Amino acid sequence: MPTHKPRTGGARIIAIANQKGGVGKTTTTINLAAGLAELGQRVLIVDLDPQGNASTGLGIDQDRRDITTYDLLTGDATPVQATQMTEFENLFIVPATTDLSSADIELISNEKRSFLLRDALRQLSMDSLELDYILIDCPPSLNILTVNAFIAAHSIIVPLQSEFFALEGLSQLMLTIREVRETANKGLRIEGIVLTMYDRRNNLSIQVENDARENLGELVFKTVIPRNVRLSEAPSFAMPVLTYDPASKGSQAYRSLAAEVMSVELNQAKRTG
Repeated sequence: MPTHKPRTGGARIIAIANQKGGVGKTTTTINLAAGLAELGQRVLIVDLDPQGNASTGLGIDQDRRDITTYDLLTGDATPVQATQMTEFENLFIVPATTDLSSADIELISNEKRSFLLRDALRQLSMDSLELDYILIDCPPSLNILTVNAFIAAHSIIVPLQSEFFALEGLSQLMLTIREVRETANKGLRIEGIVLTMYDRRNNLSIQVENDARENLGELVFKTVIPRNVRLSEAPSFAMPVLTYDPASKGSQAYRSLAAEVMSVELNQAKRTG
């Protein structure tokens, strides 16, 4: 079996974040990861949401969550110890439990509380996992967990639901990103904004897309994620939609997004190289 050759410079760390719930954040994390894995990339999902939906959506039952992202933050486990294989090729996960919900209180006395995830994911032992991408599924709030993700990440993908007032909710998120960039992670950038739950038959979806592209320009991915029954069904079968129904519109969209993310990364590498 040939040895996988990971990307030059180590794994690309991308936080998937929006402080508003129900925008397709976890769906995007799981299926973008699956799309990248399909393209031969080795991908680790770090489930940083106390709800643990990414873990559940990839078939990691509660009795398999002895070592979690909470242990990663507290230093009780290394990333290698916390990483589990999923049933899907090239796709790994560090699962989460509700223990994370107390992180704000329990970590408050730690002077490095905002840098815990960054330090964990920068451990030399990570090299043994030979990862190409690490996707962090953030909680639907701008708390210490999300700040940890932003400080650990190279970039952020923002799922944006195609609904009224969608853009207004971005202001606080952008402010937090700017603060992190100015104080703790100067290289942090927005990878892109992906429109989710898009319905081409709905004038509101089209209006939101037009407004987003007019205001945010090239930050908005060309790919849009449609409203799709298969996308909604797949988590209850504990699999990405790309496995559950490979031919569905949801699968096609996330394959397209994965290819676009890799293209953005390639262009960015050319500019900086």
